[in-house]
Amino acid sequence: MNRHYIAFTTPETADVTTDSAPTPGGGEVLVKVHHAGINRADVLQRLGLYPPPEDASPIPGLEVAGEVVAVGPECTHLQVGDRVCALTHGGGYASVAIAREDHCLTLPDTLTTEQGAALPEALLTVWYNVFERGRLAKGETVLIHGGSSGIGSIGVQMARMMGATVISTAGSSQRCEAVQALGARFVANHREDNLAAQFESAGFAGHVDVILDIAGGDLTQTNLDLAAPDGRIVCIGVMRGMQSEINLATLFMKRLTLTGSTLRRLETTERARCFGAIREHIWPSVVAGDIRPVVDQTYPLNAVLDAHEHMRLGTHFGKLVLDCQVV
Repeated sequence: MNRHYIAFTTPETADVTTDSAPTPGGGEVLVKVHHAGINRADVLQRLGLYPPPEDASPIPGLEVAGEVVAVGPECTHLQVGDRVCALTHGGGYASVAIAREDHCLTLPDTLTTEQGAALPEALLTVWYNVFERGRLAKGETVLIHGGSSGIGSIGVQMARMMGATVISTAGSSQRCEAVQALGARFVANHREDNLAAQFESAGFAGHVDVILDIAGGDLTQTNLDLAAPDGRIVCIGVMRGMQSEINLATLFMKRLTLTGSTLRRLETTERARCFGAIREHIWPSVVAGDIRPVVDQTYPLNAVLDAHEHMRLGTHFGKLVLDCQVV
């Protein structure tokens, strides 16, 4: 079997290349990739700003959805023909890709592979950072910044289903309304003046138990001000800059926890453990249709640079996806 995949020969050049499909090892499956999710990490990798780990595939693409076409000798649950979505250790921008069996989720008939490709990275990101590192509990209030993003749109729905009060941010009145429709109690427009004042007027300032921050930079002090005593702030992105000046008094007077993570450095066994928790606590709501992926636009594989530009501009709502069977 041949494999078609994307190779970035320069940051501005994407070639569709052909080689032989890889063979799954023990505990791995080979997935015929119908669709692949696009993440900001892919854009940074293309630009040379986020090199993959040494043991990862140099081919970009962290999540896929499609059909299992081969299984490794140690697989015990998946079979050839199963429809899955999966986290990959790179290699997703391709017609076939390797994934660990314990990093796969079986797609219900109610979801297309286009929708499935929008799920694995977002589900894992939110579960690990909001529910594990952030320790969000039922009845607490969580602020998920960027509710119109792929991660944010899933995160709002996950937190709501787990019994939290969800608030968020978005970049226009229309986006704020759309994020509210996903289950957010209140959404502030981050393009308007004084973000903290908007949350204060809505009665949430100083009462936010968990904050998922995808922006960093000057948003950090705002997060500290909005947090409740003993609040937990988890930073996973630096879209507003890698440097921040904060008032440490706010941190220790409120007994706050400020932490961060990157999933690409998360150990394989930890990812598998998180996927087990997602299967137990979240996946039934996905199967029931109570949590639905939002797909903004799908691009053919050979239009990956157009898709990355769309991602860079930030004008999408939900997820951008590649059709890996169209070149």
